[in-house]
Amino acid sequence: MITWEDVIHYSMKGNPEPDSRVEKTEEEWKAKLSPSQYRIMRQKGTEVPHSGAYCASHEAGKYACAGCHTPLFDSTIKFESSSGWPSFTQPISKNAIKYLRDTSYGMVRVEVQCNTCDAHLGHVFPDGPEPSGLRYCIKSESLELFKESKAHES
Repeated sequence: MITWEDVIHYSMKGNPEPDSRVEKTEEEWKAKLSPSQYRIMRQKGTEVPHSGAYCASHEAGKYACAGCHTPLFDSTIKFESSSGWPSFTQPISKNAIKYLRDTSYGMVRVEVQCNTCDAHLGHVFPDGPEPSGLRYCIKSESLELFKESKAHES
């Protein structure tokens, strides 16, 4: 389980190596992503709170990066944070997420990116529920839900 101490360590000392890398030119990203996805994922934009497709979604499945389809979060660790964005307590794997110190807008936060393609996802905060105490506050536009079929449910 990733802890807040791990998040701070990664943001200051370096992140775990991803399983693979996806690198594209800005023109390739513009061709692949919608204009709003490009603004959020490549230019570190945001979306209006409570407006995203996955904000109130509770469908079973895996949330992947909308840019490279790397699995990032499982629906079983999604929770209602009332923040206005989908919130998760843990990434799907230790090396799925990249952590970067963010001092924009006069704040000190930890930005989270897809560790495979460097897409901006949102931020992580130490005010989530136990057992991790983490809240990954993620933009819906940066996610794609791969739903689990009823046949795979146990």
